[in-house]
Amino acid sequence: MAAEDAAEAGLSAERLQEAEEEAENGGSPAGGGEAAALNGEVDCKKVESKNLSVKVGESEVETEEERIEHESIRESDSNILDVSSDYPREKHLSIQRQLGDLERLADLNEAEKKPCPLCPEEKFKACYGHKLHRHLQNLHWKISVEFEGYRMCICHLPCRIAKPNFVADQMFSKTGAHYHCIICSATITRRTDMIGHINRHVNKGETESRFITAPAPKSSCEVLKEADTDVQVLPNYSTPQKTDSYFNPKMKLNRQLIFCALAVLAEERKPIECLDAFGATGIMGLQWAKHLRSSVKVTINDCNENSVTMIQENCHLNKMKVKVNTKEEDNYEAIGDGEENSNTIEVTKMDANVIMHLRSFDFIHLDPFGTSVNYLDSAFRNVRNLGIVSLTSTDISSLYAKAQHVALRHYGCNIVRTEYYKELAARTVIAAVTRAAARCNKGIEVLLAVALEHFVLVVIRVLRGPSPADDSAKKIRYLIHCQWCEERIFQKEGNMVEENPYQQLPCDCHGSMPGRTAVVLGPLWSGALFNTGFLRRMLFEAVQYGLDEVQPLLKTVICEAECTTSKNFSTHSPFDENKQEECGVYIKTPDMLAESDVVPGKRKNNEVMRNATKRQKTDNSAEHPAFYYNIHRHSIKGMNMPKLNKFLNCLSEAGYRVSRTHFDPMGVRTNAPLAQFKTVLMKYSTPTYAGGQTEGPLHLREDVQVGDQLQAAADSKAKDDEFREENKSGDTATVFAEDCPTHCAAD
Repeated sequence: MAAEDAAEAGLSAERLQEAEEEAENGGSPAGGGEAAALNGEVDCKKVESKNLSVKVGESEVETEEERIEHESIRESDSNILDVSSDYPREKHLSIQRQLGDLERLADLNEAEKKPCPLCPEEKFKACYGHKLHRHLQNLHWKISVEFEGYRMCICHLPCRIAKPNFVADQMFSKTGAHYHCIICSATITRRTDMIGHINRHVNKGETESRFITAPAPKSSCEVLKEADTDVQVLPNYSTPQKTDSYFNPKMKLNRQLIFCALAVLAEERKPIECLDAFGATGIMGLQWAKHLRSSVKVTINDCNENSVTMIQENCHLNKMKVKVNTKEEDNYEAIGDGEENSNTIEVTKMDANVIMHLRSFDFIHLDPFGTSVNYLDSAFRNVRNLGIVSLTSTDISSLYAKAQHVALRHYGCNIVRTEYYKELAARTVIAAVTRAAARCNKGIEVLLAVALEHFVLVVIRVLRGPSPADDSAKKIRYLIHCQWCEERIFQKEGNMVEENPYQQLPCDCHGSMPGRTAVVLGPLWSGALFNTGFLRRMLFEAVQYGLDEVQPLLKTVICEAECTTSKNFSTHSPFDENKQEECGVYIKTPDMLAESDVVPGKRKNNEVMRNATKRQKTDNSAEHPAFYYNIHRHSIKGMNMPKLNKFLNCLSEAGYRVSRTHFDPMGVRTNAPLAQFKTVLMKYSTPTYAGGQTEGPLHLREDVQVGDQLQAAADSKAKDDEFREENKSGDTATVFAEDCPTHCAAD
């Protein structure tokens, strides 16, 4: 009876084991059987069962405890010791480590009939040991769910009551089969649901305690390294739906572009306050603080508690000081000491809109999962003058015209699939940014717009004041796009409605083709997408910090901004452009620090130069042309196109500005009309011969056509003479030659 007393009093697993051994030496067999039923891996919940029905007095239990404490600790099963020390005790008796443990729980004995410990008596009656063993193995153990060495067996006890069945005047409550979760003690009916339930716990790092979110153990986390920065990630880190701390290795190029933009801003003014509004793992903010050090004051924000915990761990992993603020008030808590880096990273747990409303920043980066339009009003509310706002949009299905209704809902823009759909996506995002900034009486200057396979990145500079806001808003126009020849043009300024807007298109498809040939797209941003001076300084920062992956892209974008070919690209230090003008405003560069003298009490320095040129306008003719043409889209049937670089040189020799584009590897950005583009392409294309015969008519030049006709006539005459000599039948040969000149020429 000692084991029964210990089990009824709720003793630990170790004492239950000792009570069982004591019962085997001197106790009754029935008491030993009850102790064996409770010596499993975990402390079980109190389940009303016929096996546990003995009540003992309180004094008898105390006497038994004193006797057990004075005895020496004997060797016991190592699994039981591991469970009592490493794992919480709120686990059901259906959770076991080995099949033998489940059999000991049932106290198998060939001589006696024993009931199943996980089934009620009305479901499975008491039987002999061999039948009970087969029942435990085939039903409970075979369809169990495994987790970290434990098995969550199916349970039929009345822990989870199914819906009652009403039959006449009687009500029958049916017990439903279920599983007990080892982590949160939840009851799940189906095995597949139980597996998914456990996987969600693991992905969120919940593996230890009940109903308490705990950080993932070190064994389940993976440490990745990017740009000399270590970051700890959870399983399924690249799937945002399955983890709280999302980390996408494919966005490395995006992070390097943003870092270069921040490094350029850090050279203009120090220190600057920068915000990573959606931190996730904190990789971006850690790179800012680790490389730029005292030039920046980094704030990493996330509204998810698990992500905030992960960001703090990654800060300690990179030996950074952490200042935590989890409320909307200014209550900070310093955690950890930085060994190598003395700068402090502020980690906040707020909604992104809240923190941008409460505080001002010089640099803000928005990278939510999907569109960024929900955070634009907050971003422009308190951003400082001449600050930078960068945003990454990953809702490419709507921006690339695969879900047009979503683009209309989010951006208020009507778009269709075109050959220049990536630039169309970038101009759609900039138009939404411009409207949000104008509502806060701020204008924008687009510094960089990149649209790649996975994202659309826009970096803009903020110009405070109603006049810049008006100038920026005027650059939002509608686009007229011809669906036959892919010609496009922005609508003219003015409020007058034209009778036939198709006449603005350079092509004549509206006159030669029936029906409506063009559509109106937009509203879109019609201004420049790049700033050459800023891009050159970004390239300089990329070279300085050794970011090799982003340098080819920046060189391509610089050539695209200048609308020139790569052979005319010249790399020079950004310090030579100490008077770089952006949107009519001179921006400070490092060489200007030495030239300007600081006068105490007066607003001299660079503000004098900036204010003196504030009203200057940029030369619109120097801007790169809008949109681009795909050389494959306009290729001629039956003709071999020239190499792209050769075609660029030919188009440049014809007197047009031309460059490649990062939006499309086979795209050509030029100010030439589409008709001239096709003319030059036709001029330098060569005919394609497939077995001496082409498919369809060839649109060749006049000199090529005349030469081919003369050569064909000469070959035909030679074949005719040869045919007459062989067959001695001039009439037949003449008729054959007249009817089939092409075949004769081919032969």
